[in-house]
Amino acid sequence: MATAKQNFYKWHRILGLTALIPVIFWTLSGLSHPFMSNWFRPVIALEVFKPISQSEMKPVLSIQQVLDKNSITVFRNFNMVNFNKQTYYQVLGKDSVYNYFSADDGAPLKNGDQLYATFLARYFTQDSTSAVKNSSLQKTFDAQYQPINRLLPVWKISFNRPDGMDVYIETSHSRMGTFNNNTRKTMLWFFEQFHTWAFLAAIGGEQFRIVVLLVIVSIMFLSLLSGLTVYGFFWKKFKAAQQNRKATGKEDNRFVHRFHRQIGLIVSFVMFTFITSGAFHLLVKLHNIDPEKKTYEQLINRKDLLVSNLQLPIADSTIKKVSLINYFNKPYYQVSTNKKEVLYFSAADGKQLADGDKQYAAYLGNYFRLQAIGLKQVKGKPTITQIRQFDNEYGFINKRLPVEKVEYPGGENWYIETTSSKLATKVASIDRTEGFSFIFLHKYFGMSWAGKNIRDVVSMLAALGVLVVSLFGFASFIKNK
Repeated sequence: MATAKQNFYKWHRILGLTALIPVIFWTLSGLSHPFMSNWFRPVIALEVFKPISQSEMKPVLSIQQVLDKNSITVFRNFNMVNFNKQTYYQVLGKDSVYNYFSADDGAPLKNGDQLYATFLARYFTQDSTSAVKNSSLQKTFDAQYQPINRLLPVWKISFNRPDGMDVYIETSHSRMGTFNNNTRKTMLWFFEQFHTWAFLAAIGGEQFRIVVLLVIVSIMFLSLLSGLTVYGFFWKKFKAAQQNRKATGKEDNRFVHRFHRQIGLIVSFVMFTFITSGAFHLLVKLHNIDPEKKTYEQLINRKDLLVSNLQLPIADSTIKKVSLINYFNKPYYQVSTNKKEVLYFSAADGKQLADGDKQYAAYLGNYFRLQAIGLKQVKGKPTITQIRQFDNEYGFINKRLPVEKVEYPGGENWYIETTSSKLATKVASIDRTEGFSFIFLHKYFGMSWAGKNIRDVVSMLAALGVLVVSLFGFASFIKNK
């Protein structure tokens, strides 16, 4: 028994010391997260852009007339926007570049996409006076605009203000990706480096980062297990030693060891939930690493637009947005209304496509699913439901709303934003299980009933407990030396 005790002590110390720095990194960055996402989150005047109706835009020319005036025969999509008291057609060309043309006379607007992004940035900040320090089109994620923001490409508009405000704008849907001030930029860097360890991906790639983190998490689990084993199986030894220290008057010299053991037992369940949910999260990420899939792309021929976008069988006062989709190689006008409907009209004869949004969602779901599983034909008819608010499965991190949930037999769900022809996310059985474990065991969403502030305080106390145990363990090691 004495040899077993010594071996457990030895390995517990080795494992604990190995995991000490990662634990300090993770707990401190975890403590910072509520400040970044809640208490110190920057404030912006408006977060949602409300476009005016087509009747208020008062376009003179149709999309066909604008295309003809500018000799455009093939393009990807279009939209109509109004800014600086002018209405423009926003045309996505074959080269995937947005160009802007006046809806009055068809004249092109130089740097139109950049100007519209700046207009939207000023709209969201309600800042019409600060100079724009820099504006750039961003096609990849980085430390300040992370993958959690989902939307690409976006314009990064940086204002020359004391708070260093940056606003990220997706012009195609007139929406904001995110916004950062100087404080948030610093916190984002701290969290990315010390919690997600992004520097490892910069060194060896994403797979290398995940494998290293899994090794460290495994060491933490073994440290926890060995500590519980020592404390549980050798309780009588500790009790006898404690009584002996009392008799000799040396107990005060051992308080560090006692607190390490006692607090460790108290927070052991918290450590277990953090470790297991974190490991599960990493394993699913490793499982889901695939070569990047191609996005859905379409080409529209001008000659196929026989019906004018200004002559659709729907009142202009109800139209928020008109664009085009290619559905089974036939173009349809996709009309978003102020009644929160998405309607589809044939560009050949103007007839409405019944249940158009669901049919198009099924079409896109089939496209994305075929890419993922590599089959020529998808079996099983999906169930399609429109989702208008975030829930436990389709969380706020997915950004896009509304979406159509395309559910295939077997619990495989594909969330499609039909207005952008984008896959918002895919959720299979393992993803669903991991998602629930992460939000409840790692982010403490089970405390949401008490409010976000209470939930954040509880999660911070849990992280603080793990940090204190680790520091007491290190102090105990120093004393033994």
